[in-house]
Amino acid sequence: MEVSEKILAKARRIKLILMDADGVLTEGKVTYGDGNLELKSFDVKDGAGIDLARKAGIRTGIISGRQSGALQRRAKELRIDEVHQKVINKVEVYKEILGRYSLRDEEVAYIGDDILDLPLLLRVGLSAAVADAHPEVKKRVDLVTTSTGGQGAVRELIEFILRAQGRWDTIVQEFLS
Repeated sequence: MEVSEKILAKARRIKLILMDADGVLTEGKVTYGDGNLELKSFDVKDGAGIDLARKAGIRTGIISGRQSGALQRRAKELRIDEVHQKVINKVEVYKEILGRYSLRDEEVAYIGDDILDLPLLLRVGLSAAVADAHPEVKKRVDLVTTSTGGQGAVRELIEFILRAQGRWDTIVQEFLS
């Protein structure tokens, strides 16, 4: 992923990474079973990336338009700081999160995949889209991952931010000690 110094500078300021769920943390498919059973698949690489962000002191959060027990369970496992589901107005929830942590727009990254994410993507300090995002989204963000939704795109963004902030080598070194 080749990026400009301007985008690297944006990444250096990030203190919170927010993400959509369906199509970002998952491939965007929903599988229904009998009754209320809903199945989703999550990539462990994304989970590992979220864990690395937390270890580096970067908060994480999900703002999703859908409600899912599977997502709630995964977010709890990963100790994600903010989980908001069935959100109609993502910007309103985003403003509440900013206030809670006393953050400014430029200190937040958001990764999305569809036009519903544009209001946030156009507001945050660092905007990203997964490789299989809608074309209207991809042409309006700072970064487009090489990975598709549900296939490590969140991990890719987190690693990019940690490298830009000069934290990546220290994190890797901890695993070598």
